[in-house]
Amino acid sequence: MLRAILTCCVLSCFPSLDALAAKPLIESISQQTIWSNRDGQSQTWFHPRACPMPGEDGDPIVLMTLQEIGGSDYFGPVHWSISTDQGSTWTTPEPIPALGRDLVPGRDDGLKAGVCDVTPQYHPPTKSVLALGHVVFYKGDYFARNEQLARYPVYVTRSPSGEWSQRKKLDWDDPRGSFIYSNNCGQRTVMEDGTVQMALTFGPRAENRMVAGVHASFDGEQLHIKTVGPPLVNNRGRGLLEPSVTEFQNQIWMTIRAEDHRGYVSVSDDGLHFQEKKAWCWEDGTPLEMSTTQQHWLTHSEGLFLVYTRKDVSNANVIRWRSPLWMAQVDTHNRCLIKSTEHVVLPLVGDGVNDPDHVALMGNFHVTNVSPDESWITVGEWLPRAGYRGDLLLARIRWSQPNRLPLW
Repeated sequence: MLRAILTCCVLSCFPSLDALAAKPLIESISQQTIWSNRDGQSQTWFHPRACPMPGEDGDPIVLMTLQEIGGSDYFGPVHWSISTDQGSTWTTPEPIPALGRDLVPGRDDGLKAGVCDVTPQYHPPTKSVLALGHVVFYKGDYFARNEQLARYPVYVTRSPSGEWSQRKKLDWDDPRGSFIYSNNCGQRTVMEDGTVQMALTFGPRAENRMVAGVHASFDGEQLHIKTVGPPLVNNRGRGLLEPSVTEFQNQIWMTIRAEDHRGYVSVSDDGLHFQEKKAWCWEDGTPLEMSTTQQHWLTHSEGLFLVYTRKDVSNANVIRWRSPLWMAQVDTHNRCLIKSTEHVVLPLVGDGVNDPDHVALMGNFHVTNVSPDESWITVGEWLPRAGYRGDLLLARIRWSQPNRLPLW
């Protein structure tokens, strides 16, 4: 009874318990360079996305997928690397055979189908990894901007013995996705019954894209869409893009990239029926100004965080304000960010006002929990106006309280 009375007192005195829990949760933030290429003497790795999984002896290891970047939306074959020491060292990246490039059948103009935006995730019921991305089309050394065919999700699986499958297509027979449907760069979650909870962005060629929650089945080899919920819409630019989902306190949260200088958040009780989207803002209602860039979740058992980019005086002239990377805790009652909890996760290096061409962009990143004490943010830097150079970075978030969420 006393505990209940004290809880009521706390709730009545403070507008948000999230604000109380935020700062004590983060013990430290540190940065590590995994592979270097600021000097242009090596490769510029991009789309680094890590997932923890049990190794052969049961101890945790981390698998990362990544691919080289050589121009705007121009990526090399997808590779993989393993760390057995919590990210201190990594194996030399090796290509995933099925995620390279293939000539498009029936074409004689050299158009090739590649794969990008891959996110790997361990699936505990099947003891396998599902690496899901989408198809993309290249011609020569460039993204075939005016010759993109219909786009759709593709995936490979990694067996418990470490064997990669052939490339597979995630089928969805719905006219709303006739030109594109994708889960590219998206965070997913695995429910207790093995259902893959994710979201799709989709739309016909001439219409703005929508997003919707999705339940999919996965047996370790085949991924099948079971149910797609009602869509959320935004009639600006290309609509709503790159949704990511997470589970927190028995609800499914979705964050969404948009093209109206905003990012959006929504929440659902069942992962299918989402509330009307709300632009990300601070607790006083001031919206965050973003520029068509993804956001991702950092989920701790005691608090929900968002990792993002936004406009700031320090990055006024940086392309799409894609540096630095920030994180802040979510006020889950009011669906907003708590300004006092904002941290720079990976700092802007250089002068974002007077010399923005030499500031590396960090707009494509990934977030994952790797132990009860630590979470990671991985990103590939990119200097598009300085030779496409950049390092592959890892930010370590050390928690002051153990994260009780399962790693897989």
